[in-house]
Amino acid sequence: MDYVSALVPPVVMAALFIGVIVTIVKSQGGANKAKEDAAVDATLARAEQVEQTGLDRPVS
Repeated sequence: MDYVSALVPPVVMAALFIGVIVTIVKSQGGANKAKEDAAVDATLARAEQVEQTGLDRPVS
C-alpha cells in the first residue's frame, strides 16, 4: 500500500496541471479575444499619448 500513497500526489498534481492547461487553451480566442485586444490597444495608445506629450517626465 505504500506505493499507492507514493503515487497519489503526483497523479493528482498531473491531473490539476492538465486541467489548467486545458482551461488556458480554451480561453484563448473566441468572444473574449476582441475585448482583450481592445483593452491592450487602448493601453498602448494611452502610453504613446503620454510619451508624446511628455507627461511621463518628472517635474524638477
